[in-house]
Amino acid sequence: MKISAKKNGPVVIILDEKKKIKIKKEKGEEERDLQVIALCRCGASQDKPFCDGKHKEINFVGEEIELEI
Repeated sequence: MKISAKKNGPVVIILDEKKKIKIKKEKGEEERDLQVIALCRCGASQDKPFCDGKHKEINFVGEEIELEI
């Protein structure tokens, strides 16, 4: 698994294989089959906790970080 915070962008988690991910929100629960997960860190996404690209519109600034697990 690899986790990275992209420069001026989301936190990206790359899993070794596709997995069923359960997401619990106030509106209920959903499942998605994912291998790459992009999580919002700018706070502007309309699909939280996932990134929807709003960081580009609001000129979010954040440093790049990489972790390998």
